[in-house]
Amino acid sequence: MSLFWRIFGLNAVVLGTATALLLWAPVTVSVPVVLTEAVILVGGLVVMLVANAALLRWGLSPLDRLTRLMTTVDLLRPGQRLPVDGGGEVAELIRTFNAMLDRLEQERATSSARVLLAQEAERRRIAQELHDEVGQSMTAVLLALKRAADEAREPLREELHQAQEITRESLDDVRRLVRRLRPGVLEDLGLVSALTSLTSDFATHTGLEVRRRFGTDLPALEPETELVLYRVAQESLTNVARHADARRVEVALGRADGAVRLTVTDDGRGVSAACEGAGIRGMRERALLVGAGLDIADAPGPGTGTRIRLTVPLPASPPAPASAPAPRKQQ
Repeated sequence: MSLFWRIFGLNAVVLGTATALLLWAPVTVSVPVVLTEAVILVGGLVVMLVANAALLRWGLSPLDRLTRLMTTVDLLRPGQRLPVDGGGEVAELIRTFNAMLDRLEQERATSSARVLLAQEAERRRIAQELHDEVGQSMTAVLLALKRAADEAREPLREELHQAQEITRESLDDVRRLVRRLRPGVLEDLGLVSALTSLTSDFATHTGLEVRRRFGTDLPALEPETELVLYRVAQESLTNVARHADARRVEVALGRADGAVRLTVTDDGRGVSAACEGAGIRGMRERALLVGAGLDIADAPGPGTGTRIRLTVPLPASPPAPASAPAPRKQQ
């Protein structure tokens, strides 16, 4: 039934019921209208309007559900759909909207994949330039300062030593930036070693207590999946350092119900203090890249804190392990 005939039918039911009551009810209308008759007519009008409103509310409820979904739908949280009941124009509208969401989610996932791959390529290019040009130049400056300091006299020698230390610290900062842009340890030694290096560096530079729980039965993963897990852990730790006001953070990685699950939990201010900024939305886009689910909630147990959980489903036939899997085990 089309929407027009549905509304027409509901109004016809109300008006037909009112006409039947007027025909067979023992009620007459005098001229002029007396008070009791006016009360009866007004009461009948009110009942008719209330019944009409209730029936229209019931008849248009699918449109209300569709409107609510349209105002809350987020392409970074795929799978939000409305059930299709019956037929007619409303059901067809809901089916069309669900099909539109399918297309938009697929296009968003494809475009996000292209953007993220381009970002990783740009990260590698910048890291390579920093390593080859800036790093080598600063190393040359450091050697020149050392030679000058060895030949200089006091107090110039002391000043040259101070310049050496400043240059050495700057070179360490450049190397740390290169590691953040291009996690070479991830490509060389695997995900567990990369996460171990990431958390150790994070603990050193933030002073926070970091606990690691890495499973020993992790399957071999695609390089793209490992990179997503690493980047989500990296962004999660960055959010902890910037916003959580935490003292401890735990990073866990292991199998869970046919999937690989990464969990980052802190004891900071909790999820109520966080907002969906660029960092969190970037994590959601990376999760879509490998068909994973990202959940951000309050940490379990007493107190406050935030738990970020990334669940990556394992494929039916996992990729073959690398020829030398030993470096991928936790040391």
